[in-house]
Amino acid sequence: MELRQLRYFVAVAEERNFTRAAERLNMTQPPLSRQIQQIEDSVGLALFERGARPLKLTEAGRVFYAQAKRLLEESDELLPLTRRLAQLAERIVIGFVPSTLYGPLPEVIRAFREAAPLIQISMIEMFTIEQLSALKGGRIDVGFGRLRFDESQLAREVLVEEPLIAALPAGHALADAAKLTLDALSKETLIIYPSTPRPSYADQQLSAFRDHAVEPAAVHEVRELQTALGLVAAQVGVCLVPESVRGLRARGVTYRSIDETNVSSPIIMSRRLQDQSSTTDLFCSIARDLFRKASSV
Repeated sequence: MELRQLRYFVAVAEERNFTRAAERLNMTQPPLSRQIQQIEDSVGLALFERGARPLKLTEAGRVFYAQAKRLLEESDELLPLTRRLAQLAERIVIGFVPSTLYGPLPEVIRAFREAAPLIQISMIEMFTIEQLSALKGGRIDVGFGRLRFDESQLAREVLVEEPLIAALPAGHALADAAKLTLDALSKETLIIYPSTPRPSYADQQLSAFRDHAVEPAAVHEVRELQTALGLVAAQVGVCLVPESVRGLRARGVTYRSIDETNVSSPIIMSRRLQDQSSTTDLFCSIARDLFRKASSV
């Protein structure tokens, strides 16, 4: 017996009239009468008192009605429940390099949570080079890094070319210079991060100097941004950081824009080329929109 037949029976039982039940079901009366007869043949019992006007249920009909009604109510709840469970089961995992958190990425996460509150989102800190294998292996769904790469299995999108600025010790002579150039910065010890793995953002910092035909007087490698800024505050040297880091107020550190062209670091969003998930599509769309809005301000 099909749920469709149970709906027919319930309609007749509630309307107590075949004509009204047929109108309610958007069908004609003869097929409805045949369906009710098939139900009675199937259970082997009369469910309606024949000849009664209006129609009345037999004792067996009343029991059958109660069970049919319960089954239909449960079936009506089943589809939205299944959809809800599917959403609860869905999750998206984001890989990111720490410096991307100083830009629009936190806003992207908040906006995604609002747009898809039932989808679990996980954040994993990892270097760009680590994101490549994690994406291909399915451990993350979207990556935010700063290195360009060629990988046939992945799609990449440059969300923004973020200018690099200089982090200088407070009171440093260059902090008050009319113009700050890479040539002037090259006379200082350059603090780069991360020291491993390579290639990394550290190589971008070195390339910024070499692309302008200068070399730092000395290079000091550290593992992370916070350490680099701490050493800048301690007057060990200077550091090139993404412009969004300016919002990170580190004691003893001052930030200056650099008067050079093409001194920047991209934020690149990557995903699996074959990932057609609507969840991934939604997340990437939100990221694309919010990064574009941030860069136009």
